[in-house]
Parts: sequence; structure tokens; C-alpha cells
Amino acid sequence: MFITIEGIEGCGKSTLMEKLANSLRSAGRTVIMAREPGGTSLGDRLRAIFLDSTLRIEPWAEAMLVNTSRAQLLKEVIRPALERREDIVCDRFTDSTIAYQGYGRGLALGPLEQLCDLATAGLRPDLTLFLDISVAFSRARVVGRANRQDRMDSQSDAYHERVREGYRSIAQGNPQRVKTLDGSLGASELLQAALVEISVATQ
Repeated sequence: MFITIEGIEGCGKSTLMEKLANSLRSAGRTVIMAREPGGTSLGDRLRAIFLDSTLRIEPWAEAMLVNTSRAQLLKEVIRPALERREDIVCDRFTDSTIAYQGYGRGLALGPLEQLCDLATAGLRPDLTLFLDISVAFSRARVVGRANRQDRMDSQSDAYHERVREGYRSIAQGNPQRVKTLDGSLGASELLQAALVEISVATQ
């Protein structure tokens, strides 16, 4: 099963991914964790460029950077795992590109979707968990991080509002695949909500 976790900064994706993977492994499943951008040697180098707060990156260049990383991740990690019938839990996938570069940056959705399809050869997640939080809640969490804020963290509230609305639009348009969870829940409650959605999706 290919599961992706989506949401704006500070929504709890990384924490949920780790807890979800551990829970599924405890149930006897083989789980591979991945993240975007990154997850491969090439992807990790591109991630460092993408998040570098000293750079000003043109929106289409952003989209191409993440899709280059994505194509490599598909080749090296995701497709081989799926062929072995293992589960994949991925922190971000194509919905991030549509939300951040499409709704956030204002890029045309049609060409952006085509670019994503080229990178993935049309592969779609079986289930996407969208962790929805307010921008104010996001800011509070990001400020509390021990590590330095990156280029995406430092974008304006208006930008993150557009991204959030983008995710909501994606969820509304794909109700079978995208399930919206309350990202302000505690880690244990959020895990249980995610497990319920996985159980329903696998029935």
C-alpha cells in the first residue's frame, strides 16, 4: 500500500509517519519510509538547495526541483518497494507540488499536473492523509522547533493560507483517496485516526 501524508508546515507529518510505520510493522507488515524532496542521494542534495533560505528560486524551478527528486525517489525507492509488495509511507508527494507551487505560487495547474505525471509515470497513492491545521497553529509549532527555519517556513502567512486552501480543494476533489485529519490532535489520537482510515481503505 502506498500512503502519503500531506499538510502545511508544522502539521505533524514526520511524527505521524514514524508512529504509523512502527504501528504497521508491529502488525507484521514491511514498511518503507520516504520523504520529499529527498530520500535518495540525489534527492537529498536537491532538498538542501530547495530549502536554502539564502536562495530565491523561481516557481517553475521549484516545481522542477521537486519533480526531479520525485522521479529519482520513484526509481530507487517507491516502485521497487511496491513491486516487493511492501508498504510505503511518504512524507509529501504530488499533492504538495499542486498545493505549494500551484495554489501557493500561482502556477497553472494543468501544466503542473502534467509535470508531476511525467515524474511519476502516473503513479498515485492508494491513500493520502491530509493533516489540516490553521496557519496560526502552524506558526506556533514552527517557532518552537529547535532547528533553524528553512526557506519554506519563512514564507508569508498569506502564502501558507493559499497552500492550505489548495490542500482543501485537492481533498474535496479526491474524496476517495484524500482523507482530512485534524492536525491539531495529539500524536496518539492522530495515529488512531490514521489507522482507522487505513483500515477502511484496505477493506
